[in-house]
Amino acid sequence: MDAWEAIVLGIIQGFTEFLPVSSSGHLELGKAILGDTSVPEESLLFTVVLHFATALSTIVVFRKDILEIITHLFKFQWNEETKFIVKISISMLPAVVVGLLFEEQLEAFFGGNIAFVGAMLIVTAVLLWFADKAKNTEKPVSYSNAFVIGIAQAIAMLPGISRSGATISTSVLLGNDKGKAARFSFLMVIPLIFGKIAKDLVGGELTTESTNFISLGLGFAAAFICGLIACTWMITLVKKSKLSYFAVYCVIVGLTAIGFGLYSS
Repeated sequence: MDAWEAIVLGIIQGFTEFLPVSSSGHLELGKAILGDTSVPEESLLFTVVLHFATALSTIVVFRKDILEIITHLFKFQWNEETKFIVKISISMLPAVVVGLLFEEQLEAFFGGNIAFVGAMLIVTAVLLWFADKAKNTEKPVSYSNAFVIGIAQAIAMLPGISRSGATISTSVLLGNDKGKAARFSFLMVIPLIFGKIAKDLVGGELTTESTNFISLGLGFAAAFICGLIACTWMITLVKKSKLSYFAVYCVIVGLTAIGFGLYSS
């Protein structure tokens, strides 16, 4: 992989991991438009590195929150921080179950079905539009809310459904505070990313053979920096009710993808 290709992929991963436009959907569209060989299908190591970069950017943005949660956790007290950890754990359950039991079925959706990706992008747009119009509250995420948001995260494994868009929209539509919804959405994915990385490491699927470590480092840096920008920006946009802009974008891209898919089939 060339250096510029690694940087481009890092930028795409960094921004689309947090902005509600579906990183997996955009990758599928890029592969279809440019051709499978034009978007490098580098080793699993590169994918893991990019995901680690975006997870690290989330940790940096929410470092104070995470440090406070960890500090209270070791005090073995039942307080807001430990309750938050329980809620995060509950939210992970649907994605873990779906990921473990239906991994092969999910992979079947990543076969270049552009019309399907476009349809899912429109579903994302509808969620974002309604969430943007919802009245803001000061209500925190409840235990039952956490599970429902987790279901939204599991559904977002489909290409075209934005993870951040689905989880934040679901949380807001459940009546939760928009700022708290964004915070919960970004923190809930950290354990899943590290869990997936651990699974790949234990499975022995990672290899460093023929790896260009310069490109790997550039991709990591691009994903990390763009992740920092996108994560911080997204929190502000959610609070200011600016999700409708992304809804319009998803509709335009979704309709274009459907048209492209039908034309090329």
